[in-house]
Amino acid sequence: MTANDTPKGAILQRDKKTYAIVPRTPVGLVTPEILEALARVGKKYEIPIMKITSGQRIALVGLEQDQVDAVWEDLKMDVGPAVGLCVHYVQACPGTEVCKFGVRDSLGLGIELEEMFVGKELPAKMKVGVSGCPMCCAESYVRDIGLIGKKKGWTVVVGGNASGKPRIADTLVENITRSEAVDVVGRFMDFYRDNATKRSRSSMLLKKVGIDAVKAAIL
Repeated sequence: MTANDTPKGAILQRDKKTYAIVPRTPVGLVTPEILEALARVGKKYEIPIMKITSGQRIALVGLEQDQVDAVWEDLKMDVGPAVGLCVHYVQACPGTEVCKFGVRDSLGLGIELEEMFVGKELPAKMKVGVSGCPMCCAESYVRDIGLIGKKKGWTVVVGGNASGKPRIADTLVENITRSEAVDVVGRFMDFYRDNATKRSRSSMLLKKVGIDAVKAAIL
């Protein structure tokens, strides 16, 4: 099996025979139609594992190679990047939409960022968390880019990581508007793209250059 044999939108599993796919569900929002489509393909193709991921998506695991294209055709959903050197996903808490603690619209901002940046090519994978209040339920402080809603505006943090060597993100800017936050996120992604080495996560870049250098470059 070679990389060229891998079906589009599929991830070869450890058995070197079967595949996983990850349909895109921005900020974890689903509809009855999406859930029904997932249930249909799960039954039709006897998919052995359907797993909710940390990125608020549902992975379908254990597909045979000749099933992958047919499953995508039946689902009629976009691919959620899961292994490429790019922005993988934006996760978000409910925010002011339904949560009594929410002070900012995390779902709305999360969807905006997802539409703008998911799939954007970068030196390594990138994950974004948007939390609608300081309780930080979207794990913003351990994401490459995190946004935290507060009474005076959005706080943007960068360089977080939840890996085996976790790193708490550095605060880049505080008390800014939603449009300013979107702009800062884009500026940081460009800075990261231009200054990080291949397969080096943002946490490694922040360790190397420090938050003051980032602030001087993009603010």
